[in-house]
Amino acid sequence: MISTITLKNKPSIIETATVAGPKEGESRLGKFVDKIYYDDTLGEKTYEKAECKMLSYAIGDVISKTKIKESEIGALVSGDLLNQIISSSFAARKFNAPYIGVYNACSTMAEAYAIGAILVDGGYTDNVIAATGSHFSTAERQYRYPLELGAIRPPQSQWTVTGAGAGMISSRRGNYPKITSVTFGKVIDFGVTDANNMGAAMAPAAADTIIRHFKESGKSPDYYDLVVTGDLGALGSRLVKKICFEKCVDIDRNHVDCGELIYNIDEEEFQGGSGAGCSAVVFNSYIYKKIIKKEINRVLFVATGALLSTLSTQQGESIPAIAHAVSIETEG
Repeated sequence: MISTITLKNKPSIIETATVAGPKEGESRLGKFVDKIYYDDTLGEKTYEKAECKMLSYAIGDVISKTKIKESEIGALVSGDLLNQIISSSFAARKFNAPYIGVYNACSTMAEAYAIGAILVDGGYTDNVIAATGSHFSTAERQYRYPLELGAIRPPQSQWTVTGAGAGMISSRRGNYPKITSVTFGKVIDFGVTDANNMGAAMAPAAADTIIRHFKESGKSPDYYDLVVTGDLGALGSRLVKKICFEKCVDIDRNHVDCGELIYNIDEEEFQGGSGAGCSAVVFNSYIYKKIIKKEINRVLFVATGALLSTLSTQQGESIPAIAHAVSIETEG
């Protein structure tokens, strides 16, 4: 069974848009983000409404940048972390485009890009938007503890990114980054039960997808300038490199992680960033702009997701995880 799909027509990512909250705006990647809100409520009454507003902005901005009419958009493929992906579906109300709601936790950005690329590559539509987002305060009170409780964060925890990102996938020809292949992940469960230790739960899934991508595509790790994982954080990043190395796949030289990149790894952020907005913000701002400037030419984007819920945690379930890979290349 082959899970890597080579795209014959190589659809382009013609533009991206990102928005972030105050903490992310003050980070080392803040200067690459299109719009920064220094009030994490964004003027809304609830954090959930603020998350929806961020996602709406990212989608609207990428439409504005490309000057593509909403009626010319074949699909909006979007997801988030809230129950029933309400940020995405409520944001979709504002746009005159068919909506495909997707959920694979923090790997949703890569999943959305993969599905959108296949739709465009197959000739079913000319333009697809892929978008995801998250908010620290909504994720905390849904998955962990009420914000008012002031719970102490353990050292293995990560900080959910307040931000959103969107990319326009198009059949338009030109000197744009091209999506050349996608590798869909398998659900992997190594029995991790600590809901604060997302890196350890997701690293085996990331390694599985990375190893299968190289095996099925016939490429080697050195083919890519960067192998970018989604939000494993500092601990998970070390684990995925170790697992891959044990399987004779050495990604140590060119591996980076969005969770490590977005924050300075210190006592406040612990392992780094997480959330569906983490890879959405990092890839669609910093990484994409490096590709556009030809500072890097080949990227394997492997967003990772922990498929837990409050319900599964209450039932004592372990944390299954998944990772999807998208190969993005441009002529160097």
